[in-house]
Amino acid sequence: MTEQDWEQKLNISTTGRDDTHADQFHHPYEPTPYCVLERLADSSYITARNTLVDYGCGKGRVDFFFAHKLGCKCVGLEYDQPIYQQARENWNTFARQHQSAENITFFCENAEKYEVTTADCFYFFNPFTVEILRSVMQQIISSYYENPRTMRLFFYYPDPEYVSYLLTGDSSGMLDALYFLDEIDCRDLFDGKDEREKIMIFELT
Repeated sequence: MTEQDWEQKLNISTTGRDDTHADQFHHPYEPTPYCVLERLADSSYITARNTLVDYGCGKGRVDFFFAHKLGCKCVGLEYDQPIYQQARENWNTFARQHQSAENITFFCENAEKYEVTTADCFYFFNPFTVEILRSVMQQIISSYYENPRTMRLFFYYPDPEYVSYLLTGDSSGMLDALYFLDEIDCRDLFDGKDEREKIMIFELT
């Protein structure tokens, strides 16, 4: 299925890049290609039993796709009010055709302030700088120690600074419980030359 096929199937509009409110900490909105989401869905790393938090959800593509395809619960976090409103509008049109809309919740909130409770899967497409990622990881790991469970983190087209931080940690030892689990190669979905066309998967367990 093409990008437009999926947009019509889900009855949403999530295409295009938007850097209207990007700044030194928050990166422009750009949706993950549907072919990448299909590959992740086929990996079985996310199932209907999971709750996925989508950081920098933008117009909600990731959330609509996984709620429809897998039946999991999805929480989309978006700091940009106008783009958040587009996610809400997409929810309204999606809900006209799909009962799985009840599994999707959107919040207009800064990612570092979101308190993780029962969620166990987390998706990132470089929504913000590594400085914000550190604060987000603190929330995720605190939730892990308060309520131990297997938690998986998915990083599409990972920023080199993200990779360095996640693999080496810092002096605080906060990431000692985080392990690199797997890598889903997505280069063949495009021209095959970009080494960053992948999904890196980390786990807390």
